[in-house]
Amino acid sequence: MKFRLAATAVFLAASLPLLAQQPGQATYTAKCAMCHGADGTGNTPVGKAMKVRSLKSSEDVKATDAELFKQTKDGVGKMQGYAGKLTDAQIQEVVAYIRALQK
Repeated sequence: MKFRLAATAVFLAASLPLLAQQPGQATYTAKCAMCHGADGTGNTPVGKAMKVRSLKSSEDVKATDAELFKQTKDGVGKMQGYAGKLTDAQIQEVVAYIRALQK
């Protein structure tokens, strides 16, 4: 019985980081997921209508963080820019979250 409790405690402790939200995830969900999708593929009705490129495309994977930051801040194509709507720190967190989605 003690072994079961100890094993359960270890399992739960190891699982907690998986449940924690990554920095940038909440902002991405609120501002980006409608078009880019929860997984970044652009497979949403809005994303399809706007012909949004997947964030997992080779172009976006090869882009530097600075390029993704600039695109997010200034906008690109039909995408609005988020300058004045998100702080630079929030945009950096979104870029980091996009990198996590790309893995």
